[in-house]
Amino acid sequence: MKVSAVTSADIPFVGVELGGTKCVCTLAYGPDAIVQQRVIPTTLPEVTLPAIVATLREWDKEYGFAAIGIASFGPICLDPADDRYGSILATNKSGWRDCDIVSAIARPFERPFTFDTDVNGAALAEMRWGCAQGLQDFAYVTVGTGIGVGLIVHGLPTRGIGHSEIGHIRVPRTSGDTVPSSCRYHDDCVEGLASGSALVLRLDGREVDGLTADDPVWKPMISALAVMAHTLVATTGPFRIAIGGGVVTRQPHLLAQIEAELETSLAGYMALPPVRPFIVAPALGDLAGPLGSIALAMAASPR
Repeated sequence: MKVSAVTSADIPFVGVELGGTKCVCTLAYGPDAIVQQRVIPTTLPEVTLPAIVATLREWDKEYGFAAIGIASFGPICLDPADDRYGSILATNKSGWRDCDIVSAIARPFERPFTFDTDVNGAALAEMRWGCAQGLQDFAYVTVGTGIGVGLIVHGLPTRGIGHSEIGHIRVPRTSGDTVPSSCRYHDDCVEGLASGSALVLRLDGREVDGLTADDPVWKPMISALAVMAHTLVATTGPFRIAIGGGVVTRQPHLLAQIEAELETSLAGYMALPPVRPFIVAPALGDLAGPLGSIALAMAASPR
């Protein structure tokens, strides 16, 4: 049944989580009422974006939707006064630099929309429905192909000259670590040393399955992620850090190891909040990203 009044409180929201490997389109009222969901591979913009728009047109015809949330991999331009607003910037993802996401996805539908990073969206979803409910200062980290950080300060994603790029802070390598960085821009950033792409380089042909918690491959990755967490604590002071993404989801032992190294690094100078653990898995699991785009759509809607 088609709903003709797109501002009706009875119709859902639509969200697009644009990831480096796949895009997840979601039609939902919230986490407990997902109407439709569709996965589209992230290949080239001229293939992926039309497929997303076709999906949204199909849902608009059948259900209608009140607003659009777009949660994209980055870096992206979020300054409406900038001519590049809505575009992807200096990404590691081949073929996507300077791609205007907002013009491709949101403009054709003439609905309210919000555009932000995929990790900011996921952070807002965790604050609304997940592990960060009641918190105004929170960081959501995803450790996958790359490393992104959704950084929320006083209830809002950070801005300034750009969104958070904590995954690209430069960190000291552990002694003897000579494995090449997986980041084309930095030899020693967190993403280059501790992402899923970095893990592939570190394994040098070994399989992830069967690795033990004390395998030496984890040491430099834990160190880099702990330095990143130290930086977050010493700058914006989140009350909790959630770390998700494929690498940590498959190796949950990493969370406690990162927190232990963080405490050693802080050396008693700053105290972590009494509610433990401080570093947790996202409560929404694999839905944090898709629901992040729905949280952004809700923020755009006047209802």
